[in-house]
Amino acid sequence: MDKQEKIDNYRKKNELAIPGQVVCAGSSLMEMFPVEKLMAERKDGVTIYNRGIGGFVTQELLETLDVCILDLQPRRLFINIGTNDLSNAAVPISQIMERYDQILKRIEAALPATEIYLMAYFPVNYDAASEEMKPCLLVRTNDKINEANAEVKKLAKRHGAKYIDVNDALKDEQGRLKAEYTIEGMHIREEGYRAIWPAFLSYVLEPAWKKA
Repeated sequence: MDKQEKIDNYRKKNELAIPGQVVCAGSSLMEMFPVEKLMAERKDGVTIYNRGIGGFVTQELLETLDVCILDLQPRRLFINIGTNDLSNAAVPISQIMERYDQILKRIEAALPATEIYLMAYFPVNYDAASEEMKPCLLVRTNDKINEANAEVKKLAKRHGAKYIDVNDALKDEQGRLKAEYTIEGMHIREEGYRAIWPAFLSYVLEPAWKKA
């Protein structure tokens, strides 16, 4: 399924969705996070919708905010967007953050009561990467990811959002994505997502903190 097919599919799903729930948005690293499956295993009545789309850059999320976020009117929103921008050596981090800032401004204008969480970008592992992935990870390095995360943290503070880092369980002793948790050096296996699920869930379930 390509990006447009996913957008069309989400638009149809949104017609049946319950407004005011928890929503996740971003690129493939969010799309592949099996939050709906993991939440269903709990059977505690919390509804979560995943609207991640593989391959998305910040500009694409900005252009599809209605389908991925706004139409669902979430009470709590988790965003992980920008890692594909980081893979492009021609795009400076400052430009990524400018687009991220535009995304947040649009959301805030439309949904002022929504509690927004900006997720730290996940680490990568060049040594565990497939040959096809290695050129990308020469650009999208952990040093660059850490630099970008520092900027996401500043962005969250400026917008009154929460910056959250649930990555500890993913990292090896060198701060890389654990080899056993990665598919090809960048994307994460379900076991890896399950390792960070308890930390992520603690934010999903925490008491409301933003005044309506």
